[in-house]
Amino acid sequence: MVRPALRTLRRIPRLISYRQHVVSLVAVFLALAVGVVLGGGPLSELGRDDSATAADGLGPGEERTLTFAEDFAATAAPQLYDGGLRGRSVALLTAPGVDEEAVSGLTAQIEAAGSSLAGRYDLGTELVSGSSKTLVDTLGTQLVEQVDSGLVDAEATTYVRIGQFLGRAVATTGAPQRPSTDAETVRQSLVAGELLTATDEDARLAPLVLLVLGDDAEPTVLAGLVSGLATTATGVVVAGDSGAATSGDLADLREDPAATQVTTVDGIETVLGQVTAVLALVREIDGTGGSFGAAGEAGPVPLG
Repeated sequence: MVRPALRTLRRIPRLISYRQHVVSLVAVFLALAVGVVLGGGPLSELGRDDSATAADGLGPGEERTLTFAEDFAATAAPQLYDGGLRGRSVALLTAPGVDEEAVSGLTAQIEAAGSSLAGRYDLGTELVSGSSKTLVDTLGTQLVEQVDSGLVDAEATTYVRIGQFLGRAVATTGAPQRPSTDAETVRQSLVAGELLTATDEDARLAPLVLLVLGDDAEPTVLAGLVSGLATTATGVVVAGDSGAATSGDLADLREDPAATQVTTVDGIETVLGQVTAVLALVREIDGTGGSFGAAGEAGPVPLG
């Protein structure tokens, strides 16, 4: 008896998860909003200090598009995060001249992801401007002599070394924990040297670090600090506004090899950018970096 030929089974396409679908939509809306904000329209020359003026030039349709994209991101964010930061606190570092409204938005999104700030630390102008290299180098040398020899690389360059000390003062590669005696010594020394201001000098060490950029920092200084920080935390995200990504601090950092050690995000003056920054923090838990945002080479938002 001749057996009937077996029918070829059609391959059933893999269904994407609800979260993947929402992330994809956010990416679409971010790209759409970027087209409105940074395209050939009235905001094409947008800089750091003229966003309000430029926004006044939006047409009704463009304004509705931008508002819809922002509202969508804010509403979808908790489902996107899916509690991805639960049990993992974040140390917030801010550079001089930071946009406080953006910082507030980022803090709210961190909380929406199930986390909280372990502490906020403001970097001093003396640190990021490069104008006090002798002070920074001297303090770094003194700290090498005062604390555990394995805490940092004593032979590292001035700003990489102080970046490592900064990381030891605020971050950890393990679970959130109270600072050790050495970490407290480093934190207090940075504060005493006016290189750092701590809102809570007893804050716990956090596995994740979010560095928010502000006014112009010396590019080599910023790269050194970021490189040092990256060796002392589970993950580091460096975030800035759209202007910083085109001709500012973030653009300079992205050209430096140090950027490959962290995740960079631009557009944080928008809710879309703030959500992207927190998604990047979630992604950094697995040590996956990239460049995201309006000018990010890896795409608008972290999809993985």
